[in-house]
Amino acid sequence: MELGNIKDTFDRVAKKQKLSSSKSQEVIDQVGHEIENALAKLQGDPASPVDQKSILVELQTKLSIIGSQSQLEGSQKELNINLSKYTKLLEKSFNPDISKAYRNVDFDFHTVNQIIASHFYRQGLFDIGECLTNESGEPEDTALKSHFLEMFQILEAMKARDLEPALNWVSNNREKLKQNGSNLELKLHRLQFVEILQKGGRADALNYARTYLAPFASLHMDEIQKLMACLLWAGRLDSSPYSELMVPSLWEKLAEELTRQFCSLLGQSYESPLSVAIAAGIEGLPTLLKLANVMAAKKQEWQAMKQLPVPVDLGREFQFHSIFVCPVSRDQGSEENPPMLMPCGHVLCKQSIMKLSKSSTRTFKCPYCPAESSVGQCMQLYF
Repeated sequence: MELGNIKDTFDRVAKKQKLSSSKSQEVIDQVGHEIENALAKLQGDPASPVDQKSILVELQTKLSIIGSQSQLEGSQKELNINLSKYTKLLEKSFNPDISKAYRNVDFDFHTVNQIIASHFYRQGLFDIGECLTNESGEPEDTALKSHFLEMFQILEAMKARDLEPALNWVSNNREKLKQNGSNLELKLHRLQFVEILQKGGRADALNYARTYLAPFASLHMDEIQKLMACLLWAGRLDSSPYSELMVPSLWEKLAEELTRQFCSLLGQSYESPLSVAIAAGIEGLPTLLKLANVMAAKKQEWQAMKQLPVPVDLGREFQFHSIFVCPVSRDQGSEENPPMLMPCGHVLCKQSIMKLSKSSTRTFKCPYCPAESSVGQCMQLYF
C-alpha cells in the first residue's frame, strides 16, 4: 500500500477544492458587485428619471462577459476529476472486503458480550453497558460494574482536583497495594500536601504532613525532606527549586497509575481487552488480506492452517507471551513441535531433537556444547 501516493493525491484534491472555492467566491463577488451597481442606478434620484431598460440591458451584458456559469463549471469539473481519481485510488489501495481475512471461529458469545459490556463500564458508559446486557439476555456483572463505577467516580473527582475519594480508596486497599510494591498512597498525599500549601498556607500543610506523611518517613525520608523544604516557599512554590511538584501532568500520570492499580486489584488488565483486540486486528489486517489473496490465486485454503505461513508483525504493545524459535530449524515452537529442555540446559524444538537422535534410536550431542543427551532425558517447556 503506497500511503505516500495516497497522500499526494489527497493533497491535489484539497488544493483543487481550495481553488474551486476561491474561484466560486470571486465569481459571486463579481456578480454581486454588478447587481448592486445596477440597483444603485435604478434607485437613484427620483427627480432624475433613468432608463431602466438600458440599465438592465447593461447589467445583462456585464453578467454575460463575466461568464459565471462557465467559470464555475470549469473549476468544479477539475475538482470532480481529481476527486474521482482519489476515490478510485482508495478502492484500489484499500480492500473493501475484509471478510476474506476472517477465520471461522466458534466464539463464546457469552464471553464476547461480557468483554463489550466491560469495555463500556471502563469508559464510564454504564447505561450503554447495562442496555447491552439486558438486550443480549446476559446476566449483569453487578460487582464488576460497581467497581468500575467507583473507579470512574474517583477519576472524575481527580479531574476536579479532588483527591479525597482516591485517598479513601488507597487507605482501604493499603495492604494490597503494598503487596504490589506500589507507593501510590504516598504520591497522592504528596499531591494533596502541595495543593494545601498553595491554597491553605504553611500551617495547614504542616499539620497535614504530621498526620499523613509522617508514617512514610522511615522508608521515604528523602521525599519527606523535600516536601518539608517546600514549606519555605509557601505561596511561591512555582518559582522554587521544587516547581516540578506543580506540573499539571502529575495529575494525569497519577490518574493513570491509580487506574492501573485499581484494575490490577480487580484482576483486570489496564487496557480494555476489546480495544487491544481491535487495535491488533487493524495492524495485522493488511498482512492477512494479502495472504488471503495470494492463497486464493494458488487455489489453496489458508483458514484451515493451524499456523500461518507468514509472520504477522505487531508492535511490542501486543506481545503478551514469549515465543520460542528453535535455533537449529528456525521453526517457531507449537503444540505439535514444542520446545524441549536438554540436560545441559540448552533448548531445541522437539522435531530437531528427533532428527538429531534418529527418531530416538541413539543419543545425540548438543549443537552448542559437548554434552550428550537422549530423548528420554529431555523435558518439555511451557511458555
